[in-house]
Amino acid sequence: MPKKNIKYLVGDIGNTSTKISILNKNFNIINSFNIDSKKLYKNKNIKSIFNKILVKNLNNKILFSSVVPQIYKKLKYSLRKKGLKSYEIKELKINKIIKLNVKSFKQVGSDRIVNAIGSYNTYKTNCLVIDFGTATTFDVVKKPGIYDGGVIAPGVKLSIISLNHSAALLPMLKLKSKAKSYGKNTKEALNAGFLWGYKGLINNIIKKITSTSKIKYKVILTGGYSKLFKKHINKKSTINNNITMKGIIKVYKHLII
Repeated sequence: MPKKNIKYLVGDIGNTSTKISILNKNFNIINSFNIDSKKLYKNKNIKSIFNKILVKNLNNKILFSSVVPQIYKKLKYSLRKKGLKSYEIKELKINKIIKLNVKSFKQVGSDRIVNAIGSYNTYKTNCLVIDFGTATTFDVVKKPGIYDGGVIAPGVKLSIISLNHSAALLPMLKLKSKAKSYGKNTKEALNAGFLWGYKGLINNIIKKITSTSKIKYKVILTGGYSKLFKKHINKKSTINNNITMKGIIKVYKHLII
């Protein structure tokens, strides 16, 4: 019999940031921690961070979605020394939860798989999930629970940083949601370029996916720039920044427990 106050730990390891969530016995999130992924390359940081995160009555099985194998291996090793067993999404029989209609399972990021699982499990309909992460990804989920592929575009923040590093005279930009006109100075010009450029990119990809498959999708936005770009998307959309964790939790409940 499990303890009444048992808790579970799940995590999403991304290129830029890592999110760790503690769940209660009903698999509801009771606490979350956002960590700069760069810190997790050092064992001493892992030890320090997880000494603060790990709680009493924690189930010894931990599930991660990871797109950074090196960090996952370090976490797995460190947690094993504490008597905890770690799993990664793609180590499990995911096809029991969602059908993957792709040419290569190995080439699909775990984050995109759990986004598909989380969205379909939440909305039970055809979904187009747009994730504003290190990359901007568009993932297609069809009834009755089929991941049908998607599109990967450069991430907004990564593109801004890359341009700043590559052009000596261009300043770092904090993207604003309004650009009334083309710029009258460098920052205004950059803001218009990124805002209008990504607005066009996003709407064009949505249009192409919709017209190609001839299916109406529920458009779901998640990630750092979802709120900023929501007003610039022509299709009705819903922001759900817990969709990744919901997918991981779904996998945990069905394939770990």
